[in-house]
Amino acid sequence: MLLTAAAFSIGCNINNEKNIREVEKFNYDWKFSLNADSLATVKDFDDKNWRTLDVPHDWSIEGEFKEDNPATAGGGALPGGYGVYRKHFSLNAEDSTKQVFICFDGIYWQSTVYVNGQKIGFRPNGYVSFEYDITPYLNYSKENIIAVTVNNTNQPNSRWYSGSGIYRNVFLKKVNKTHFVEPEIFITASEITENSAKININAQITGEGQYDFAVKIKNPDGTTANEINEKISAGELKKLEKISVKNPQLWSPETPKIYSAEFLIKKDGKVLDNYTQTFGIRSFSFDNKEGFKLNGKVVRINGVCNHHDLGALGTAINHRALERQLEILKNMGCNAIRTSHNPPAKELLNLCDSMGFIVMDEAFDMWAKKKSPYDYAQYFPSWHERDLEDFIKRDRNHPSVIIWSIGNEILEQWQDINTDTLDIAKANLMFNFAAQLSNKDADTKEIHINSLLCKKLVDFVKAIDPTRPVTTGNNETEPSNLLFKANALDIIGFNYHEYNWGEVFKEKFPNMPLIITESTSALQTRGHYIAPADTEYLWPKRWDLPFETPDHKCSAYDNTRAPWGSTHETTLKAFMKYPWVSGIFVWTGFDYLGEPTPYGWPSRSSYFGIIDLAGFEKDVYYLYQSLWTNKDVLHLLPHWNWNEGDVIDVWAYSNAEEVELFLNGESLGKKKLSDRGDKLHFSWKVPFKAGELKAIGKRGGREFSQIIKTAQKASQLVLTPDRETINADGEDLCFITVNLTDENGTIDPKACNMINFSIEGPGEIIGLDNGDEVCHESFKGNSHSAFNGKCLCIVKSKRGEKGVVKIKAQAEGIKDATVSFNTK
Repeated sequence: MLLTAAAFSIGCNINNEKNIREVEKFNYDWKFSLNADSLATVKDFDDKNWRTLDVPHDWSIEGEFKEDNPATAGGGALPGGYGVYRKHFSLNAEDSTKQVFICFDGIYWQSTVYVNGQKIGFRPNGYVSFEYDITPYLNYSKENIIAVTVNNTNQPNSRWYSGSGIYRNVFLKKVNKTHFVEPEIFITASEITENSAKININAQITGEGQYDFAVKIKNPDGTTANEINEKISAGELKKLEKISVKNPQLWSPETPKIYSAEFLIKKDGKVLDNYTQTFGIRSFSFDNKEGFKLNGKVVRINGVCNHHDLGALGTAINHRALERQLEILKNMGCNAIRTSHNPPAKELLNLCDSMGFIVMDEAFDMWAKKKSPYDYAQYFPSWHERDLEDFIKRDRNHPSVIIWSIGNEILEQWQDINTDTLDIAKANLMFNFAAQLSNKDADTKEIHINSLLCKKLVDFVKAIDPTRPVTTGNNETEPSNLLFKANALDIIGFNYHEYNWGEVFKEKFPNMPLIITESTSALQTRGHYIAPADTEYLWPKRWDLPFETPDHKCSAYDNTRAPWGSTHETTLKAFMKYPWVSGIFVWTGFDYLGEPTPYGWPSRSSYFGIIDLAGFEKDVYYLYQSLWTNKDVLHLLPHWNWNEGDVIDVWAYSNAEEVELFLNGESLGKKKLSDRGDKLHFSWKVPFKAGELKAIGKRGGREFSQIIKTAQKASQLVLTPDRETINADGEDLCFITVNLTDENGTIDPKACNMINFSIEGPGEIIGLDNGDEVCHESFKGNSHSAFNGKCLCIVKSKRGEKGVVKIKAQAEGIKDATVSFNTK
């Protein structure tokens, strides 16, 4: 299978020539009310006493954690409800000649849009982007009102935290009656060599008659690579094939080179519309011997799964918050993202394009068989084709997108599974173990209806985008899986089951490529250690058994896992062993709200992440960094605050050829790679003595070290902003890490002090977090406790206000601390 390059769309956000195509962010100064009056969609409704806010907005994250919130702990234990947004706006007289669209990148969920009191449309899906032509309903001589109702009342409707509201960006688009139909623009590449590539373009316009049509292809440096001038008829799907580009600069995670295509329509010399599309050129293939090849070279897909929430920000999308996550993952050596388990924000894919991340783009968590009482299964029969088409057409132009996934752990894998009879707790876990249940018709020769549905969905995707493979994330790994029996999927996707990745896979699925769509499900709390470290803890022991510990914490040693999963080391060893495993997506890159396996309430967020909810790395982060990067890595764990006489399991994650450990200057011995056996870490058992633990690693003739020290009780706060300057656009963020240290600067690993924050200057505190899965303090406000020595403060700039922002942190019995950064 050879699949070639594609373009990535920048969506509505184009404004090349004034008064031709105007697109403005429509995020500012919305009115909002939770549980609003039923007449709130009427044009003349009085909303002057409503709250004024900017979107993206997630009202659930502002709520209180409660055990009896209908979302349950699985949904983050935060409230849903029914919200109404209203926006007042005016148009110029010249806009009356335009066609006007309102573009929503995502609303969770069951949204209905009204313009001047007229119902425009309803979309149940909470993740799909959509737009409405609102031209017939607009006034040009007086004020207009857009009202949006969002119904997230019936819960649980998700297995994780969904958020509520207009949580992605909104745009108002004004175009001439003759304009490009953006979803129909599709750019691919073929015949890619070192010297040339052929670019293929599909485009369509509205209107009547025939027009002059031009496309200018530009190199990554902005110079012109080629230019085409043609005629195009309105409604025609214009196909330009094999446009030559010389010496193509190929897109890859290491070199994410971006081209652009500038589209123009003219009539009698007058420009009617223009549109710019950026794209990348690359070729790739999957097979069952060498795995994944990108641009002719074998590349291991070192990926993670992520949900869409942004920790303390909830689901309200923010470009910088996403960028920060990707920066942290890139530093770890991650080169791929699986969008679990829904269409992502446009901003994520744009960042993956420009930063160099391979993407598995996923559509659904369920088809017709539901996993939660009120989930999308109720809408799947009526809406899946439209939602799938909008999703594929929106995202098919991103070079980062390599694979489509049409479903995650779909219950249609089996004939005899019916979650309608299960409560939410069992339904949420049952599919992880469905392979253990009977499959009554495993050997039938007839094509089951579930297989036919799978084939239909694959064919539907291929009709829109024939350039990429289609897969599903499957927790049934036997050939009897009804989705496999459809013989429609291009790649076999396994969730977990590392014992089936080897020769047994090639026997059962000859000639089929394999990708591990989901793996690991190890459980860890940052900075919390349960010994002995070499004992593996299965929490819970069985998927359907309740599980409790007094503190609701998991071990930061890699020794705790969910029963369907495996430890990080076990997973990585299997991945490294089998070259035909094209890649893995670890569950998960970041902790996320909801699904607090192995616990229930009072836990309210996950333990799966390599990185915690606040964005602080857990120890295992450095295991991946030692294997997935060429950096000199040496990381010691645990902290060094214990009781005299305790024997501590000391681990070192390192790619050093040799590591020597010292306690208070005394050598505790050298360990070589050969001493590790099949482990991926170095280890010692060390009787605790207060002082300094130091490791020195040697690699390629270089020496590098790490020191951890016994901390005294925290006496000071150390504030570190992630950037010294941010944009004064009302959207950019500064993430400030707060460490509680002793007078020598050593982090107190048990410090959980309450910290009070104050701010001066053109910024506002919009989020506080500490990474503790059981913390019920609000993410909003100006006070938050630390957890295991750390806390996070998120500050947003004020729109149009430049200057110095000063943050002050105070905690009882500890020296005050301040830090400043600039907005410009």
